[in-house]
Amino acid sequence: MAAVIPEGTVAWGIQLPIQSQSTLYAEAWEAAAGTGELVEIAQAADRAGAFYVAVCEHIAIPKPLDEKMSTSWYHTTTTLGFLAGVTRSVRLLSHVVVAAYHHPLELAKAFATLDALSGGRAILGIGAGHVEGEFALLGVDFAGRGRALEAALPAIRAALDDEYPALPGGAAGLDGSAGMRPRPVQPSLPVWVGGSSPAAVRRAAQLADGWLPQGTMPADLPKEVARIRRLRADAGLDPAFDIGANVFPVYVGDPGWDVGRYTITGKADEIADRLRTWTSAGVNQLQMRFRSRDTAELVDQLERFGRDVVPLVTAG
Repeated sequence: MAAVIPEGTVAWGIQLPIQSQSTLYAEAWEAAAGTGELVEIAQAADRAGAFYVAVCEHIAIPKPLDEKMSTSWYHTTTTLGFLAGVTRSVRLLSHVVVAAYHHPLELAKAFATLDALSGGRAILGIGAGHVEGEFALLGVDFAGRGRALEAALPAIRAALDDEYPALPGGAAGLDGSAGMRPRPVQPSLPVWVGGSSPAAVRRAAQLADGWLPQGTMPADLPKEVARIRRLRADAGLDPAFDIGANVFPVYVGDPGWDVGRYTITGKADEIADRLRTWTSAGVNQLQMRFRSRDTAELVDQLERFGRDVVPLVTAG
């Protein structure tokens, strides 16, 4: 296992719009958008220097949660595979797939194939899941979701690292008697664990290459980063580790419209200074969200952020 973001640098990425449309964050224009807009935005992120574009996972949203979460959630690996063909260098992240919804070998196969087809750009983001009704729809044990994730991670790692994977006792059918191709292009395909519970942080630190928190506030990050470093040191693991953060919404410049009280706005240097709230806590990966009224405005925001803000964050 190893970090994928170069030491001393700060990377950024986006959870793509359109592919998920929770009412908590989706813009009004996304409801009428489709494939063309999704491609345009992914390609703009690629040109702007984003480290990744992300697609999350929900299979079916049970009522009444559909009123808040909507039912628009594109299939994760299908969408990432499609985007691999229309982008050049941006990495392709699942943020996140739910471990209990898949056999570990199936997930390893999907992301090894994605990595091979994309020339080494896949990142497997994985978590325990949180929608109990969705687990029930799929006939999956909700109470055991954490155990399922902990069992899956070593099995996935073994299958990503070895054509004939084996685990002690042949866990998850990994007894070295079956081979899996294609192989990933990356020598060690990154696995990032999502979630902000104490158990999620522990799993990320001990069993993965990075952490994808969900809603962790900047004030809480230093203690979580310190805990991750301590857990990895205690386990004798490489201290290099990718740590992310979900940043407040951003609008580069003066929006001239109501972008909400929590949105970070202003000149490039002002935004960069605000972003250092996260990077100074030990974060080396920022998941950004940009306010916009249409595709063109979002593309413009991506370009301005990559060109004007990112160099100042890195310099700081």
